[in-house]
Amino acid sequence: MPFSLTANWLDEPMQHPNSDAEDRARAHQLQLTKPAGALGELERLAIHLASLQGRIYPRVDACHISLFAADHGIAAAGVSAYPQAVTAQMVANFAAGGAAVSVLARLAGARFDVVNLGTLQRPEPDPRVLDRWLGPGTADFTRQAAMTVPQRDAALLAGAERVAEAQKAGCELFVAGEMGIGNTSAATALGAVLLELDPEQLVGPGTGVGAAVLARKVALIRQGLSLHTRDNPAVLELLRRLGGFEIAAMVGAYLHAGQRAVPVLVDGFISTLAALVAVRLAPGLASWLIYGHCSAEPGHRLLLEALHAKPLLTLDMRLGEGSGAALALQIVRSACELHGGMATFAQAGVAGPGA
Repeated sequence: MPFSLTANWLDEPMQHPNSDAEDRARAHQLQLTKPAGALGELERLAIHLASLQGRIYPRVDACHISLFAADHGIAAAGVSAYPQAVTAQMVANFAAGGAAVSVLARLAGARFDVVNLGTLQRPEPDPRVLDRWLGPGTADFTRQAAMTVPQRDAALLAGAERVAEAQKAGCELFVAGEMGIGNTSAATALGAVLLELDPEQLVGPGTGVGAAVLARKVALIRQGLSLHTRDNPAVLELLRRLGGFEIAAMVGAYLHAGQRAVPVLVDGFISTLAALVAVRLAPGLASWLIYGHCSAEPGHRLLLEALHAKPLLTLDMRLGEGSGAALALQIVRSACELHGGMATFAQAGVAGPGA
């Protein structure tokens, strides 16, 4: 039976973190055999997760990573160092376990699935890939809206579906990854509108393009913004006009995670742009998002600042795929292990502060 939600599911409220669990987790931290605050962000992370999971001792043993893939019409204008055929080729590589996030998911023992939302070249059916194909990529947003309303809504629902399925399997932390040649252009366009910045302030190398291609990329994005923002469209309409299938799917996933009380670990530039869109649609979602890393994409730092987010890692990564979040998962697990595994002063027979 196809996955479905009510017609107005996007308007459903976000869940509230559990303040009692948060208070009790904070009190527990004060009893552990260390000076208060000595583990810095690891302490704050454990307490925050306790509030999201509603238990004093949070766990992230069961992590689910969904990789959303789709092509972008603007890629035909030469904004990437790679041809569009790479998106479909990488879908097969993800499923076969050869991509970076595939390796990191395997290392972390995370459940991992690949969702093809619309590659330019539709691959042969593969039981390892979830087929949610909406067409051969988006339209070129410099000429027309990237998506139709049905395509946008179906992409949002595809993201929600993965969260719902992950929760059924006991997911304690959800990660959304992405793949799509040209998607940094779409993310830059959306980010520029939402942050009221010129695209040049956010644009980055993406797949590794040089200065000439970057200049073309900025010019094309400005052209798209001129076409689509004159009437001051609402956020969902901006997503339709400028976004991508995989970006919309991540927006849907994040929103449904907040509705179902599933904590999310956010990846890099594209994923954080999707988070910004989702938070603009539902501000209460912000509590459910933890940010894995700050990428080397110039615009990522600006997005993080706009979200008042403090990423766990900064390793100059700019791969996407969910790879930075998958790596940061080990930090989250360490925070939980320290919180639940360290002895208290009373248990260890160690004198506490002020004794």
